[in-house]
Amino acid sequence: MKTLQPPDWLAPRGYANGILTEMTVGSRLVFVGGQIGWNGQQQFESDDFAEQVRQALANIVAILAEGGARPEHIVRMTWYVTDKQEYVAAYPAIGKHYRELIGRHFPAMTAVEVADLVEDRAKVEIEVTAVVPA
Repeated sequence: MKTLQPPDWLAPRGYANGILTEMTVGSRLVFVGGQIGWNGQQQFESDDFAEQVRQALANIVAILAEGGARPEHIVRMTWYVTDKQEYVAAYPAIGKHYRELIGRHFPAMTAVEVADLVEDRAKVEIEVTAVVPA
């Protein structure tokens, strides 16, 4: 297994941004830990829900690249949102950001409303699993 950490990012405390593992048949699994709407320096640039989604997705793409994966390799996404109504209201902007960063690739997804996230300003956290073919 290899920890995936973009070189210009601050190191996370107590978790990995991503993990790469080799499979016996040559395929690789990439696990991306929950990404929130802050940049690689762990700073929020916006409190807007859709902008936090954009940043979280950009973070995911960066971590996937560290493992030799691309958005089309994502097989599972789990979204944790702190406000279902805000999430639903942001659908158009979220869709735009998703298409720009992930494309028209739609893996298995789950979205769950949670009471809170660890970082106070975070409104969304997204984790993914990707399978990179041999």
